Amino acid sequence: MIKHWAPLTEDIKALMRTMRGDTPNVMKAFSGLAQAASAPQTLDSKTKELIALAISVAIRCDDCIGFHVKAALDLGATREEIVETLGMAIYMGAGPSVMYATHALEAYEQFKQATQAPASTAA
Repeated sequence: MIKHWAPLTEDIKALMRTMRGDTPNVMKAFSGLAQAASAPQTLDSKTKELIALAISVAIRCDDCIGFHVKAALDLGATREEIVETLGMAIYMGAGPSVMYATHALEAYEQFKQATQAPASTAA
């Protein structure tokens, strides 16, 4: 089944906003953890997103795949970097990771195509 990654990711963002309203302390702590872990230090932000993508594939989290593919793409990740990252995820997660790696590649292609689409003009 082909997923539509941009709308899926937007739907999850909306659900996460609800979670922030329902559990503000937990989500604030999670956000702080995410910001601290992703802050560029020895590893740059793109490398950290690629690591997060590999983990997303290895643990089989579709929703995570969408977020981390988009973030890696926004940070300049190339298709080749995504594919090499997926190779490491497959190595670490075996057969099931092969299946989820196809999800990540599909998400990359959809997000990349969306960034290359010409802007529509209003009449």
